[in-house]
Amino acid sequence: MGRAVAWGHRLGATSCSGNAPWPCPCHIQQLDPENTGFIGVETFASLVHSHELPLDPAKLDMLVALAQGNDEGQVCYQELVDLISSKRSSSFKRAIANGQRALPRDGLLDETGLGFYKRFVRYVAYEILPCEMDRRWYFYQHRTCPPPVFMAAVTLTQIIVFLCYGARLNKWVLQTYHPEYMKSPLVYHPGHRARAWRFLTYMFMHVGLEQLGFNALLQLMIGVPLEMVHGILRISFLYLAGVLAGSLTVSITDMRAPLVGGSGGVYALCSAHLANVVMNWAGMRCPYKLLRMVLALVCMSSEVGRAVWLRFSPPLPASGPQPSFMAHLAGAIVGISMGLTILRSYEESLQDQCGWWVVLLSYGTFLLFAVFWNIFAYDLLGAQIPPPP
Repeated sequence: MGRAVAWGHRLGATSCSGNAPWPCPCHIQQLDPENTGFIGVETFASLVHSHELPLDPAKLDMLVALAQGNDEGQVCYQELVDLISSKRSSSFKRAIANGQRALPRDGLLDETGLGFYKRFVRYVAYEILPCEMDRRWYFYQHRTCPPPVFMAAVTLTQIIVFLCYGARLNKWVLQTYHPEYMKSPLVYHPGHRARAWRFLTYMFMHVGLEQLGFNALLQLMIGVPLEMVHGILRISFLYLAGVLAGSLTVSITDMRAPLVGGSGGVYALCSAHLANVVMNWAGMRCPYKLLRMVLALVCMSSEVGRAVWLRFSPPLPASGPQPSFMAHLAGAIVGISMGLTILRSYEESLQDQCGWWVVLLSYGTFLLFAVFWNIFAYDLLGAQIPPPP
């Protein structure tokens, strides 16, 4: 504990008020009475506890580790502010990783007296994050607001849409065989490519109860924990990127086929998570991970097999070609590339990573190619698409 914390000179506060940044000058006078610019860690810890300053013990441990992880044993003021405000900071994470020996060695599994929700948060931490340091940081800084509303809202909308069409068509399995099904304004159909919203809204429609049940289960079991850890912006972007890549891939590789179901987004999330587990196999602490990995791969492969069978099974005369399976593969590719980059960047800024921009450039190039393909290729190739319903 002989190291010290350097405050820097970027306080910007002139008085101690409720809205002033912390620590304000009066705190600095207590922490550094000789105005040396440094403060001993033990002095800082005692003042934090005696004055009940807004820094919980877990963050205090991390601050000590941050000081000991630096070659000179110093922490700048901005890093302290980032710690208190739970702001993402790659430099903070690197310093914490270097100083992790100073943190308590007891894992989260040794925590006792937790309520139901905190136990669930701990479960999510061990399901998603491969590093004990990240798990502890997520567990102590997690807040219930904002809740993981995106995956829940998507799943609920899909269920409502399915129930509405099931009641209307009086058909709950293989709804695509019904001649009225393809008339929905949500379904992607090659004859309605000009209606651009269909490239996304097809995710709310499903072939039947079996596809909806599979997608909804994975969205809630994998999508919700991922959203809790990585945030709504990152996970919604990944999910929608998989959905859009799925419909555009079908428009290129299976030009006659329609498309329904959220499998593009689901496979983006699942493939990213499974790839992250494999690449961090030693660090993942989720129970029965090998068995669960095998079961997940078997279920995902079975769903692809069902989609392939449905695509090439003889359709009823009035129903036309059945939905394509290429969205599953496109979603998996998005998950392994873009999704893996996102999941490996917990508490780090994506904008600072060269790999993230390479992935975005590749995805943007694909989108641009797909747009031109849909505008020109169908006429140039003389594609015989089924008449739009």
